Amino acid sequence: MTYDVVVVGGGHAGCEAACAAASLGMGTLLITMDMNKVGQMSCNPAIGGIAKGQIVREIDALGGHMGIIADTTAIQFRMLNRSKGPAMWSPRAQCDRAKFITTWREHLDGIPHLDVWQDQVEELLVEDGAVSGVRTMWGATVKARCVVITAGTFLNGLMHIGRCQVPGGRIAEPAARHLTESITRHGITTNRMKTGTPVRIDKRTVHFDEMEVQHGEDDFHKFSFLPGPRPLGQLNCWICYTNPEVHEVLRASLADSPLYNGQIQSIGPRYCPSIETKLVTFPEREQHMLFLEPEGENTNEMYLNGFSSSMPMEVQIEALRKIPALRDMKVYRPGYAIEYDFFDPTQLKHTLESKKVRGLFFAGQVNGTTGYEEAAGQGLVAGVNAAIYSGGGEPFIMHRDESYIGVLIDDLVTKGVDEPYRMFTSRAEYRILLRQDDADARLTERAYQLGLATSQRREWWMEKKRQLEHIIEVCEQTPIRPKEVNGKLEALVTTPLHYGCKAIDLLGRPQVSLEVLQELAPAVKEAISSIPNRREEIAEAAEVRMKYKGYIQRERMVADKMHRLEDIKIKGRFDYPNMTQISIEARQKLQRINPETLAQASRIPGVSPSDINAMLVLLGR
Repeated sequence: MTYDVVVVGGGHAGCEAACAAASLGMGTLLITMDMNKVGQMSCNPAIGGIAKGQIVREIDALGGHMGIIADTTAIQFRMLNRSKGPAMWSPRAQCDRAKFITTWREHLDGIPHLDVWQDQVEELLVEDGAVSGVRTMWGATVKARCVVITAGTFLNGLMHIGRCQVPGGRIAEPAARHLTESITRHGITTNRMKTGTPVRIDKRTVHFDEMEVQHGEDDFHKFSFLPGPRPLGQLNCWICYTNPEVHEVLRASLADSPLYNGQIQSIGPRYCPSIETKLVTFPEREQHMLFLEPEGENTNEMYLNGFSSSMPMEVQIEALRKIPALRDMKVYRPGYAIEYDFFDPTQLKHTLESKKVRGLFFAGQVNGTTGYEEAAGQGLVAGVNAAIYSGGGEPFIMHRDESYIGVLIDDLVTKGVDEPYRMFTSRAEYRILLRQDDADARLTERAYQLGLATSQRREWWMEKKRQLEHIIEVCEQTPIRPKEVNGKLEALVTTPLHYGCKAIDLLGRPQVSLEVLQELAPAVKEAISSIPNRREEIAEAAEVRMKYKGYIQRERMVADKMHRLEDIKIKGRFDYPNMTQISIEARQKLQRINPETLAQASRIPGVSPSDINAMLVLLGR
């Protein structure tokens, strides 16, 4: 078999990578252990969340598939952080696990130039420093110009429940035993990480009347910018809390926890700690919040968010039965921890191609990240660049002021990881520019020029852009007269007008929303009422642009200044070990990372502003 691109692994990174490469016209083969588990949500069947939701919207704006599939299978949708500014708003959806998989399979089956092969890759084939293909467990040799590794937690995966250890990449699925060694023999370094998942509970044995209900939101918000509603009904999630009795049971068995008896040596995710880690880290806390979330429309299985654990199964069950609402619970399976191999991402270029082996790309948890969304974003970028590598063209690189995906990849290749990386809005210095409402404005035109986004998607964006600009223009031109609005302004507890102004100026007040403005200015109401499609979405995007115009412009100026450093290429221009003008730490870090631009060099931990100034002087700038 011969292909342009081979993608190893059918998780979220692998599926997006395969679709992207195939959509750009490259003959692509996706190799996965189980064709019936593509896009499997190994932990919580939820997509999005703080900053992660922005990544999903970016994937969609670029022509990826995660957003569409999440909308199709969403059983509870919420917009998080509504109490904060729009830069922080983050969509999240609980999805039907089984339907998510079948919908992904349907998408894969509908992509031209994409084949699927069920097998396990055991060997990477390399000739003269470049990828030449892979060899599988069943002896199949596949020749390829590019290989994208998206093996998730399967590389030498080892699962832990108490003192029991079982090799595997996911519960009831085998580990990939030889691929890591095949890759590291080419000078690529590896290390180990750990993650975990909680018990699954039978909802028929839960006392929901003793829990707090958490409703979803049934409004216009969703992940995809394409038209169409979310088709499935919205289910409730539920909230309960641990208590001192739960903690007492768990503390009594910490000696049997793989995290504390020396069984697990690798580092787990800081921002998704196990319940035993919470007890050790926050010993003064008498309770921890737990969310009981549905796994699907037609199943009794529920996911206990907040109780990830690798404690012995009998300890997990005994502890949870100390919670009143769960006193009679039955579980489908206990929680477990898993250790797996990952590769140091500082060994990658911004295209996610290896610096050691040409044509070899990495995406997802093998780069030290955690989360379906981070994996999918990397997969899309790796798939696009693998296609470009195979067919020619300029590399596809996303910048920090352009997308959260750009922030993610720059953090990985510049700073590396010492724990599983997850995205937060605080990691993006330009988060006012990277809002969830404007991902299509930032990325769809570029994706269309690349050939990734369809003409239909671009037309939907162009229509939205026209309508959005029309609303803003009307607000800029519509006069507001004090005598016509002062009574309503006083009712809103905001200062009355002494002079006339334009509608957009009034919108700058915290008390005045676009909905209120429509009552004050009939012309604005008429402009919004005339929008034929996606009226609420377009109106919200217009309001954000107008209300935060000053902040957006200021952040754009800062980003443009940083772009000047992005334009200064430095790779191959310095002999770092012999540069006495900069600190020893900076020399060592620059030698190891070998940054492409001066801007990337400035983001390396240990490289100071004075080091950057010295490099500018040496460049004659």
